[in-house]
Amino acid sequence: MTNNTVTFRNGPIFDGNRLLYDHAITFRDGEEGEIRPESDAVGGEVVDLKGDILSPGYCDLQVNGGDGIMLNDNPSVQTVQRIAAAHRRLGVVSLLPTLITDTAEKTQAAIEATVQAVREGVSGVAGLHLEGPHLSVARKGAHDADLIRPMDDTDLAALIAAADALPCLMVTVAPEAVTERQVAVLHDAGVLVSLGHSDADFATCQRYAAAGARCVTHLFNAMSQLGNREPGLVGAALANGGLSAGLIADGIHVHPEVMRAAWAAKTSPGQIFLVSDAMAVAGTDLTAFELEGRRITRTNGKLTLEDGTLAGADLDLTTAIRVLVTQVGVPLPQALAAATSYPSQLIAHSGAQQLRYASMIRISATLDSCDWLPQRD
Repeated sequence: MTNNTVTFRNGPIFDGNRLLYDHAITFRDGEEGEIRPESDAVGGEVVDLKGDILSPGYCDLQVNGGDGIMLNDNPSVQTVQRIAAAHRRLGVVSLLPTLITDTAEKTQAAIEATVQAVREGVSGVAGLHLEGPHLSVARKGAHDADLIRPMDDTDLAALIAAADALPCLMVTVAPEAVTERQVAVLHDAGVLVSLGHSDADFATCQRYAAAGARCVTHLFNAMSQLGNREPGLVGAALANGGLSAGLIADGIHVHPEVMRAAWAAKTSPGQIFLVSDAMAVAGTDLTAFELEGRRITRTNGKLTLEDGTLAGADLDLTTAIRVLVTQVGVPLPQALAAATSYPSQLIAHSGAQQLRYASMIRISATLDSCDWLPQRD
């Protein structure tokens, strides 16, 4: 064995699907790890996990900011890099920087900055998520109503061009602001179309899913709810197996018992996956920040506008996993998959599943923190 061989043992190994106990994983020269029963583990350097979990790093498809800044503040390669680095410290191996509803000029700047960041190999950047501006004012949440507008042909052409230049382009839209034809064109161009910030009824949402939408943005939040006679977008997300759905599992945006019901009700093959919906405070001790001139305050794990409207989340994915396991009752392997393989598969990105040394994280047995593995020569 060479000095570049390291084996991790004495802790569960998550391979993206299964949580393997009484197993060890060996990395040689940083290549993909080999998992064997502990009794068959090879030599080299041995690291005792002391009961901690070794897992692929997280994949987060909704990251608005971090390190004290928002993508909306200044869409540039430097901003994308700072946000990605902040979330890497929180265990994220791949992410979609997310632009909240803004002007056409700011949207184009975000596209160009992310394209350039990918070209320069900025670590962790798997593409771009545009959350708006083609949403419903009635379900705007923290989005600026003055900037919400219908999609026109110029917007459509810009998104098609962006999809061609990026490894993944995710776009959150509402049926109120886009047509089924536009959704179909975007889908055919490779865009991951997600329904959100919408008051559309169940039948409409099902039609838009048939047209090409494959996802729902932050399930339960800023959308038509599940009613006894009208299932709304929530009902469509749960009933339609072609739709996956992001979930902000902080116990604030969605009650744990509602999450429990949704988890049990979700029709496959679509999956519920975790998102942080992180804002500028991620990775910092900031107590407030501004979004396009509006003050957002951080208090007791909650981010709100001055009128009390929730404005993103004060959440990391390790915390979201803990909430799923301890408050919702989701089995640990499924909770881990919801932060790794489920979102990674949705964007057809393998980075979060690769069992390579540099992309693995060590999650504490109590599910309250995680660390990247120490760098090796």
